[in-house]
Amino acid sequence: MSTQDHKQRAGWLPEQDDLESWLQRLEEKDRDRGSDAALHPAVERLRQLVESDPTVRMYMTRMIEQEPLAKPYNRRHLHSVDQLLRLINQVITTAPEFSEDSMVMTPLAGLLDWTMGTSAGFAFYRDPRVNEVLKDIFNAWCEYLDSTDSLSVLNDSPAGWKSDTAQEAVGMDQFVHDPAHEHWGFTSWNDFFTRHFAEGRRPVAGPEDDRVIASVCESTPYKLSTGVRRCDEFWVKEQPYSLEDLLAHDQDVDEFVGGTVYQAFLSATNYHRWHSPVSGTVRRAFVQPGTYFSEADTEGEKSLEPPESQGYLAHMATRAIILIDADNPAIGLIAVVLVGMNEVSSCVIDPHITAGHHLEKGEELGYFQYGGSTECIVFRPDVNEGIALQAVPRSGAVAVKVRSHLATAVR
Repeated sequence: MSTQDHKQRAGWLPEQDDLESWLQRLEEKDRDRGSDAALHPAVERLRQLVESDPTVRMYMTRMIEQEPLAKPYNRRHLHSVDQLLRLINQVITTAPEFSEDSMVMTPLAGLLDWTMGTSAGFAFYRDPRVNEVLKDIFNAWCEYLDSTDSLSVLNDSPAGWKSDTAQEAVGMDQFVHDPAHEHWGFTSWNDFFTRHFAEGRRPVAGPEDDRVIASVCESTPYKLSTGVRRCDEFWVKEQPYSLEDLLAHDQDVDEFVGGTVYQAFLSATNYHRWHSPVSGTVRRAFVQPGTYFSEADTEGEKSLEPPESQGYLAHMATRAIILIDADNPAIGLIAVVLVGMNEVSSCVIDPHITAGHHLEKGEELGYFQYGGSTECIVFRPDVNEGIALQAVPRSGAVAVKVRSHLATAVR
């Protein structure tokens, strides 16, 4: 049985041994710094919540003490609540470094990986009070990743993103940047992470054919479900889609009942901006707050590769929801759901994407900051869409290029 999860398959976390080596280095840095270092105000709020609420304190203590259900850790890296708080404090003032074999692109997820797989952790990360404080911690980390200090990882060392190996891994020659500038002209890690493709690198599929539906993200096909119900038990084994929950109880959810959901996930070095799948008019666009580290405990020890919490997370995690009335009546209303997983919770809708705005197919909709995630496209039941072969979920599937052919609506 494979123990690789969605974060490892998509390159957000390394394989188990490399993850544990990284955790050991975090432990060593913590010991060197000592226990007297002041906590960031956001981490201090988590400490105060733990100390003031006995239920939260019980769950946090137990998720450190318990063994994760599915992952065979070789040793224990977390030992106490105080140590975990100090390690979180350490992580939120660092930017992800490059590594050819053992990259940790989501360091908070790497640090909390042990706890996320425990029964106490499942309860802890569903608590609204915990998620409210975690959001403050992510915002603090985002402030750092928006700062010039975060540019330190854009260097040409083996761990830097300007190294030859890193440039090849991300395909840097395809993106807008200034090779002569010390930091390629980027102002922060987030600026680098949300970089733009150079003109002509990702042409729009069928620009004059309104039957052709374009890929929203640069992402790998995960799941295709038809006949989707309005309300279903998305928390059970194999996680069927539940439209009411996926679309955050949107007023027009009934238009999609019995329709199709296409889901794909983004990898660590993928492009992280979103583009409209069709030409049409925005009906609504909003960000739905959600959980951050909650996983599908129903998958338990029998969880198989590929990623087994993706469907569940599409209903639970923070996500941007954009409803578009396609110009082509054969498509009609289409919903795009951009899901932020773990610390990848910053879903930024471009300011001009508001009700009434007319979109051209391929037009930018927004982006994920400090990480990447998964996307869902929801079609109405009477759309006779033919999914392009490249977008069919299957073993060994590769990333579908953004703005390329995803599906065709047959008249």
